[in-house]
Amino acid sequence: MKGELLLLASAMFLTTPAIAQSVEDRARAAAEASRAKTSDSDTLQQNYLTPGLAGQPIATIDNSKTFNPSIACQKTATLLELLAQPASSGDIGTLRVSRDKDLDGTVDQTLTLPMPVSGICANGVIGCQPGTWNQCHSYKWDTNASGDLKLSEVDLTELAGCYCVNNSCGANLIWGNLASVLKDLGGGVIGALTTADPRIGVAQALIDGPVIRYIGAQSTACTTNPSLPQTAYRSNPTALQNDAAVASSSNSMFQTLKGSTAGIGQAVQDRACTITREVSLNAVKAEDIIARTAGGYDTYDYGDGSLAFVMGSPSDNSLSGSCSFYDFRMTLHVADPDRLQDVRLLYWFADDWGQVRVDGQLVFSGPSAWTDMGYPPGKCERKSTFYSYPNLDLKPWLGKGDHEIWLRVAVSGGGEAFAMVHANVDLSCQPTEKLVDLCAGNATDSKCQLFDETVDGVDTVKSGVATGLTPLAQTRLFESGACSLSLTRPWFERKRRYRCTFDNGSLPQPDLSRGAYIIDHSTETLLADRVKAKDGSYSTSSSAFGLPDRGSVPACEAICKTRAPKANSDVAVDGVVGAKQNAPVGYDTFYHSCTTSAGVSQCPLGAGEEMVSDCGCLDDFPEAVVMMQTVRLGGADMICTSEAR
Repeated sequence: MKGELLLLASAMFLTTPAIAQSVEDRARAAAEASRAKTSDSDTLQQNYLTPGLAGQPIATIDNSKTFNPSIACQKTATLLELLAQPASSGDIGTLRVSRDKDLDGTVDQTLTLPMPVSGICANGVIGCQPGTWNQCHSYKWDTNASGDLKLSEVDLTELAGCYCVNNSCGANLIWGNLASVLKDLGGGVIGALTTADPRIGVAQALIDGPVIRYIGAQSTACTTNPSLPQTAYRSNPTALQNDAAVASSSNSMFQTLKGSTAGIGQAVQDRACTITREVSLNAVKAEDIIARTAGGYDTYDYGDGSLAFVMGSPSDNSLSGSCSFYDFRMTLHVADPDRLQDVRLLYWFADDWGQVRVDGQLVFSGPSAWTDMGYPPGKCERKSTFYSYPNLDLKPWLGKGDHEIWLRVAVSGGGEAFAMVHANVDLSCQPTEKLVDLCAGNATDSKCQLFDETVDGVDTVKSGVATGLTPLAQTRLFESGACSLSLTRPWFERKRRYRCTFDNGSLPQPDLSRGAYIIDHSTETLLADRVKAKDGSYSTSSSAFGLPDRGSVPACEAICKTRAPKANSDVAVDGVVGAKQNAPVGYDTFYHSCTTSAGVSQCPLGAGEEMVSDCGCLDDFPEAVVMMQTVRLGGADMICTSEAR
């Protein structure tokens, strides 16, 4: 009996620490253990991503168990190797990329850039005249049809996060920032490869001097085809809705919820729509307004909206006969009479007699009146050429359609004939403006309420409440061919989201009054309830209620704010940013979670960083909002477009 009591006492003594540890203590211990393995990206990569892709053991949070995952079909020591060797000009003189395409451990492709690299972007590089920012060309990392890595020349606006690295922006920028330069170059290459082939997974990046190596594997699916169903929604987002409907139709949990009282009752649907001001410009040529389609022998287009149509046989004595008739006909097609500013019979001559008719109607004759279709009223041979400059307005005869200009001459002996029709046309840009309202149906639906509205980037309605903000009138440039027009309007685009309710079934709405009563009448120490009886009456009750001690927690997670100097080597379309500033050096701002040692919070300063705000409950949210709003409004004021809006 004494032995049994001793054994029981020993067991109670051994289990006392476990019993003494509260639920809160155990939760805090579990949280600390989890944070130790998942606190940041580097820790996650070290503990899970790298061993997972490499097929190495992964331990649980408390290290009590390990397992060997198999989430990659092929493994390789070096997926990609990138060498960047700076030149004396500060550019990257040699940039070589070696790649294992099929992940068999052997290099299959080596790409050496044929030009020095003067700037680096998140998805490409910039090559300029060495040591300068002149004669620059922008290149984007890309792949060809066979999956080989290549560089495609693009506009600078297609690249992101660009900055300058050669001597025009500072000395030893590459050597001084070699690790980040290699990561930026490698990240752009990896981004292009994984976009083209989503099976590729990168486990680790290793930097060795001017070389960065990426260890990776083929993940996602064990297939030789890079077109995977797992990534199909990226290229075809519209398929997601249909696939979701198919999946939900066979899901028992979804069908249960759908068939519940709440599921078949009144539902809410969000509907997005736009009201767009579309502006199109009609760029026209002179020939689109009036053109010679038949007859005549030439058209002179002077390029300023002035045209000349000529007809006849003007060479001296190119015609002959004994009072013989010659008919010269020219067809002018008028497509847009509203743009015809002036059309005149400017100049004509005949040897011996002549008539000018428009659509058969006589408009001029000479050298004296000759009004019929017979022989001239006088002697046919006049032994001279008749010249006339009538400057006659022909617009009354030239409506829309085809019109015939007819030059008829009577020649005796030798003679010639000529007529010139001169036209001035309006080539100005005439805009066509219309509002395309795709919100009209929602606006007239009594069951729909305007929930959000953005007018040219300005939030005017937020969550059903007017913000009081009104956008300023904007001026946009529209271009089409040779046409360019600047238009100022109060707004150009309204993006709206309506919240609409509709009855999705015939069952009554669920009764939520009991829950509302509990919430409205309960306190931290008293739980109130109201139950409805079968006869429709209500009974109320109340009972003591208390929450367990929640303990004390810090008011916030202590953080600190630091900064480090940085050369403004960022690149825009207009050049290097630092070259446009009085002080070409700025600061990068960092926020760190503070560490606690012996009850004292310490800020983990990085290399080259200086303290701005020491550990505490910092709140820089208003400053962040102002900065983001400044960038947004600055961009809104500088938008130019050549598209029809």
